[in-house]
Amino acid sequence: MHTWPVQDAKARFSEFLDTCLKEGPQIVTRRGAEAAVLVPLEQWQRLQAAARPSLKELLLSADARTDTLAVPMRGRAKRRTPPVLR
Repeated sequence: MHTWPVQDAKARFSEFLDTCLKEGPQIVTRRGAEAAVLVPLEQWQRLQAAARPSLKELLLSADARTDTLAVPMRGRAKRRTPPVLR
């Protein structure tokens, strides 16, 4: 992967984009530290499809079931007796 200082990526954006499409992901640095990555759309879509769903997506999906989630059993915890006030 090639790294681009942010000022070069901004000034030469067309070249930056073309390089990304031809060679793959390109790293953008800010003050010498890696800050972002430009990724071709196809690769991004592949990464998104492979990502695990979030809890929100899982609960809102048509397949949402409690048996797929690790829900602890209730009623097994011992209760503390309240202190006696004198």
